[in-house]
Amino acid sequence: MDNGTCNGTQNKKALLSLSDPQLFEAQFDELVTELAERDIADPALTDALNRLREVLVYNAPGGKRNRGLSVIGSLRELVPPTKLSQDAVERAMLVGWCIELAFFLVADDIMDASVTRRGQPCWYKKTSFQTELGQALDLMTAPPGQIDLSRYKAIVKYKTAFYSFYLPVAAAMYMAGIDSEAEHNNAKHILLEMGEFFQIQDDYLDCYGDPAVTGKIGTDIQDNKCSWLVVTALGACYARHDDASVQKVKALYSTLHIEALYHKHEEESYQRLQKLITQHAQNLPHSVFLNFAKKIYKRNK
Repeated sequence: MDNGTCNGTQNKKALLSLSDPQLFEAQFDELVTELAERDIADPALTDALNRLREVLVYNAPGGKRNRGLSVIGSLRELVPPTKLSQDAVERAMLVGWCIELAFFLVADDIMDASVTRRGQPCWYKKTSFQTELGQALDLMTAPPGQIDLSRYKAIVKYKTAFYSFYLPVAAAMYMAGIDSEAEHNNAKHILLEMGEFFQIQDDYLDCYGDPAVTGKIGTDIQDNKCSWLVVTALGACYARHDDASVQKVKALYSTLHIEALYHKHEEESYQRLQKLITQHAQNLPHSVFLNFAKKIYKRNK
């Protein structure tokens, strides 16, 4: 056996001893190398590839990795360990990174004019990033007078629920050979509800979360965002940028006991999700959805 074969075998044995989060992080280094270094002989691409590496390395660290890790987590629930090959695990990790590195988080920061993401300045704040996408998203900011529950649910469905919840599980289902429209609709029914639950948590943490824990500074009030809190409270002083108006809105939330209402809604949503799992996941492992639900239940970041 030559040294190359021996090293390859040792590397595979080392990978088998890693946990999924560790494997996921290791796959990122491999992915960056694959995208930015290997098989690129044209020196004219050097600057562009260096820029690509910079974007990937800057935006990837930190975060909970829930989207990306949910692909391999769901696949392990759908496929017995004896039938899950190392190649399938590596493909799941790659699909997970494709979801984790999607541009939506950067676009979301542009649209919200956010200051920080994952404990550091947002990418678009760090650079002079200006694109037609950013301009289009800016025009989509909720106009005054159009904040209501139906609009909120539509925003949540298309902004959060499909991308962060249904997509990772659907990817794992397809990888496991589950392509039944009925089964995907059942999973979607549960996961879109879960995505709404998650977004309501995000809205709550934008106002009440500790930036040192969440890694970002909440600006929903200043940005006239159609959040669960304002849909519930619908008060004055929203969408103004002076500190006095922001404090008045937060005071209004306190007066209306929004924090207590949120905790009540959180508990009711979690119980409703468990019922949905029982009702709709008849032919899919309940653990696929329960693992997701446990990750977001009572979260504080």
